[in-house]
Amino acid sequence: MNTPPPPASEAERTDDGSAIRIGALVPLTRPGWVGAGRHLLAGLELAVREVNEAGGIGGRPLELVVRDTAADPLKAAAAVDELAGLGVAALAGEYHSVVARSAAARADALGLPFLCSSAVLDALTEQPTEWVARLAPAQSHGWRIYADFLLGAGHSRIAVAADPSVYWASGTRILRDHLAPRGGTVVELDMSALSPAEACDALVDTGATALLLLTGFPEPAAAIVKAVRSDPRLAEIMMGAPAGQPEFAEWATLLGADGAGIPFLRYLPERPGPLGARVEAALRERLAEAPSFVAFEGYDTIAVLAELLRSHGTDRASTAESWSRVAVEGTRGQIRFARTQGISVWQWAWPPVQVADRDPSEPERFRILQCG
Repeated sequence: MNTPPPPASEAERTDDGSAIRIGALVPLTRPGWVGAGRHLLAGLELAVREVNEAGGIGGRPLELVVRDTAADPLKAAAAVDELAGLGVAALAGEYHSVVARSAAARADALGLPFLCSSAVLDALTEQPTEWVARLAPAQSHGWRIYADFLLGAGHSRIAVAADPSVYWASGTRILRDHLAPRGGTVVELDMSALSPAEACDALVDTGATALLLLTGFPEPAAAIVKAVRSDPRLAEIMMGAPAGQPEFAEWATLLGADGAGIPFLRYLPERPGPLGARVEAALRERLAEAPSFVAFEGYDTIAVLAELLRSHGTDRASTAESWSRVAVEGTRGQIRFARTQGISVWQWAWPPVQVADRDPSEPERFRILQCG
């Protein structure tokens, strides 16, 4: 593990019952998306601090025990085993869908409640489970909204520049299945076999009017954007990034004006309520930049778990039995969990969904293009 085991003093706090421990799974090193991990952790930590400042859970403080997953499914599974042995009451976090799926499988096997903050892959577990719940919308929900946005913008022939991955393959399938009955087509460009320059040549041949970046970030996504922007044959092509890469400051730093005008999905309301506005200000101060939707997902995760622990105790089985009974005012609306068709975990159905982009005239500013 990159993150060392807790010192003896932490173990002693668990033994004497003075702290309720929450295990946090977060990508903090490469090849994980470090920017997303940093925002997720900031939200988790802010919410824990506020719970403790308000008196904790029945007078007992919450303690966050963080483990770095580094976007590695095996490392995540090992972290779940370790955290279960340390006596955490529940698991929180994770951003990468394939990693969250590995963590969910281990949590289910061990009987450890896991509230997944940010991963969207529909099949988070192979079979229905009582032990896992999720805040982020399922991929099929958000990406269908994105597909409708493409059609509404006049794009019916879509190319996808895709890395080999369960997550990207799932996204491609969702897009194809949703677009086909509406007259849309999807053409795949295999980025494991193409350089960015070769992808531009192939894109010209497809006749597509939009290219979606279903690839890792920063590379090859940044290189593809630069190649397309510099190719005069593709001056009219629209690029999109449904997985949300342009949300993060690192995107703007690497790409500048080239990274603007690329629509992406984000899970925020059009206008924040009082809680959302207050948390946004606190997160901005903590991060020294605008918080992404992932930071709000982290905050909401702890808000939900704290309410479950207050209302139903720290017993793991009691927590898992109570997903359907919790109702929490989160930063993006009221959070309730239900069983949703085709989803194997308890699901918040649904968080707010936006299609947004960075304004070409002012890349630091976001434009909301559609709400779903």
